[in-house]
Amino acid sequence: MTTAFTNRLINETSPYLLQHAHNPVDWFAWGDEALQKAKDEDKVILVSIGYSACHWCHVMEKESFENETTAHLMNENFVNIKIDREERPDLDHIYMDAVQAISGNGGWPLNVFLTPAAKPFYGGTYYPQVQAFNRSSWTDVLLNIAQSWKEKKNEIESQAENLVAHISQTNNLVQKKFEGIIEETQNLFTLDQCQSMFAAIMKQADKIWGGFGKAPKFPQTFTIQYLLQHQAVANNKDALHQALLSLDKMLQGGIYDHIGGGMARYSTDNEWLAPHFEKMLYDNALLIDVLCDAWQITNAAKYKDAILKTIAFVQKELTHPDGGFYAALDADSEGVEGKYYVWQKEEINFILGNDAAVFCDFFGVTEKGNWEEANILNILKPRDEYVAEKNIEEKRFSNLIENCIQKLSKVRESRVMPALDDKVILSWNALMLKAIAKASIVLQDGSLKEMAEKNFTFIKANFTKNVGSVEMMHTFKEGIAKYPAFLDDYAYLIAACIQLYELDFNVDYLEQANQYAGYVIENFSGEDDIFFLFTHKNQKDIIIRKIEIYDGATPSGNSVMATNLTKLSIIFNKPLWQQRAVKMLFQVKDAVVKYPSSFGIWASLLQQYCFGINEIAIVGLNADSLAREICLNFIPYKILMSTSVQNDTYALLSEKPISIKPLIYVCKNYKCLLPFKTNNELLSYVNKYTN
Repeated sequence: MTTAFTNRLINETSPYLLQHAHNPVDWFAWGDEALQKAKDEDKVILVSIGYSACHWCHVMEKESFENETTAHLMNENFVNIKIDREERPDLDHIYMDAVQAISGNGGWPLNVFLTPAAKPFYGGTYYPQVQAFNRSSWTDVLLNIAQSWKEKKNEIESQAENLVAHISQTNNLVQKKFEGIIEETQNLFTLDQCQSMFAAIMKQADKIWGGFGKAPKFPQTFTIQYLLQHQAVANNKDALHQALLSLDKMLQGGIYDHIGGGMARYSTDNEWLAPHFEKMLYDNALLIDVLCDAWQITNAAKYKDAILKTIAFVQKELTHPDGGFYAALDADSEGVEGKYYVWQKEEINFILGNDAAVFCDFFGVTEKGNWEEANILNILKPRDEYVAEKNIEEKRFSNLIENCIQKLSKVRESRVMPALDDKVILSWNALMLKAIAKASIVLQDGSLKEMAEKNFTFIKANFTKNVGSVEMMHTFKEGIAKYPAFLDDYAYLIAACIQLYELDFNVDYLEQANQYAGYVIENFSGEDDIFFLFTHKNQKDIIIRKIEIYDGATPSGNSVMATNLTKLSIIFNKPLWQQRAVKMLFQVKDAVVKYPSSFGIWASLLQQYCFGINEIAIVGLNADSLAREICLNFIPYKILMSTSVQNDTYALLSEKPISIKPLIYVCKNYKCLLPFKTNNELLSYVNKYTN
């Protein structure tokens, strides 16, 4: 295809940057060339941040960045830098903080103006081509910034210094003097705090449609997971009900793809009907993870089916031939949001024939449509209620629906697919790796074990910076690994390695986790040696090294590292690691108790320290077989190790004799019990002890 313009982004691998490679804007990628040009020419830097599946990023590109007049204005007055937020989350965090401080809100596209020293002074999100939606036009913003730089440079530079100082202060918000005896964690974290977190969550809970808060509604799987754990340790039936209601309503709603599987990023309404149609790898990883818990607790087939269908979607649409996982699918196809996923009733009638009436009734398909004169498939009543009300035999109904879905799937495959963001991100791969390993364990599915092992092999082969090193890279595409890995990359990978151990009890995974954790402690620790910084200590192209503590769309690296250190400290007998985890949790405790939905992983860790962690060792001949049986139980807070040979390397296994029939050794809160012989004995103890 012949194009009138080509800029430097043509040499990048990011699909988002490549989308802008033929804009008339003279785009740079973030790097020395652009930053030096700004200094040499004393020009303001315009940084525009987005990602390939971002709908409004595409809109702004078409309206402004493809406009030659607008591009000329940008090229004349600014050094223009495009950033893929998924490639450079460190830069995105810094400049998002700046825009939120300036305007009170943020999002993508993120457009921020910097001094030649890369310090932010103004910014916002989407700007229309002409003034609209109570927003200034993009050209007005550009002209005003250019004029201000000429006339008020000193004032702008002073403003930028103050803004950077303000952003830096956010790192200090979590710093406070630690007091208390580390060993006595029950004095620091209490059952009353767990109950307060539950109460705070339930205040936000939508008790009709599930989920939390009002539209736009995000899955908030961490909060659901906390409730599932809370019901187990506190015997709280309301927690279980709200957690399962939330999962059920999402799986019935349009946010879940009933044809191809997989969940969209969020719902634009309270009823989970109309999603923002982009599908992100991390959302689906987190969904699989929490569905595994729901399956273990309930044994309900609908959760197993959703796990397998979601993984099938990942296999089909987001998997690299060598086993890595791609980042995302766009919301748009042919320039229209959701076009790939929606249906007209007439179309369904033609495809399904006599089966259309039942299918349309079950999925709420009408002539008028339920979204922009089209239909998003949306289950109006749970399947068991529907078949009972209609007096349809369950097996016949299931066969009919499955047959209809297969027919519609074939038709949908002939449509133009949404664009694929085919870069492979280490952190998101680690989330999916952990989820698939967990699914393999709880479903006893060997094919999922192979999928997990293949992904781990891919990660080791393509993200490791040097052979034999534990230093990793952040993204991979077309044979090229780029950017030093961030805290999240390592934290999620360590968590995945700990989960992988339960696949076949190969201690190499634990040793790998131990090595990565040591590397993180050495290279990501802050000055106080409590929290971890998001970037490596040797990274020089950022103005601030930030501490991230919120569990947002993905978990914070700090909350996951605190959880990792807690587990690894027990496995490798490293009490200093547990002390650090306790200090981290104590520093954020007040915020976690008050706002648990913003600190979901922290909340689970706090609850773990309140109720204690079950340290389980299975020792004896054929121990692994019994260990696999135990892994089918929902024991939310546990560390499990297994051996069939004498092994004094690990504290949990040390000095335990090898018996003909394996025995189950359990320690908790610095107390050990006489060994159990069966899974049922263990489960009886766990349920009695925690409730």
